[in-house]
Amino acid sequence: MRKLKYHEEKLLKKVDFLNWKSENNLYYIKLMRKFRIEKREDLTLYNKYTKHILDLAKKIKDLPADDPFRTVATAQLLEKLYSMGLIPTRKNLELALKVSAAAFCRRRLPVVMVKCHMAQTVKAAATFVEQGHVRIGPEVCTDPARLVTRNMEDFLTWTDTSAIKKHVMAYNEQRDDFDLMN
Repeated sequence: MRKLKYHEEKLLKKVDFLNWKSENNLYYIKLMRKFRIEKREDLTLYNKYTKHILDLAKKIKDLPADDPFRTVATAQLLEKLYSMGLIPTRKNLELALKVSAAAFCRRRLPVVMVKCHMAQTVKAAATFVEQGHVRIGPEVCTDPARLVTRNMEDFLTWTDTSAIKKHVMAYNEQRDDFDLMN
């Protein structure tokens, strides 16, 4: 490597190429690897949603305790977050202040499939989704970035033409003669 010129050395003193202050790279990379997120934009979108939720919760918390609007707004916010699966209970507003981007990542379709024992790993679940083996209700889902609410979780199943469904039914001895004809 050649010797750096004077102005190049001055520039390198001011810039650190390893640690960027504007981005939290290590946190993003860890989440992307753990939850098998392909697009970094999805994670930035989850962070944006998280900031909106935190701002809303802080504004509601700043209202007077005896204000009737505060009780209604708190109940609506907690109900929405609970139905989306971002908080475990509807107890108090403090739970809304603890929502993070990882909570959104836990509600992605492949992660919910692993939780429901439809796949062993998030990677395998993401592959099943991309190949079109999974449906939510009547709709076939091919996007692993889809967020699954608590209500939608009950309708999560394999598609009718899926080879995985046939293997599961054969293993459980639930496959009948009519299914063998198809």
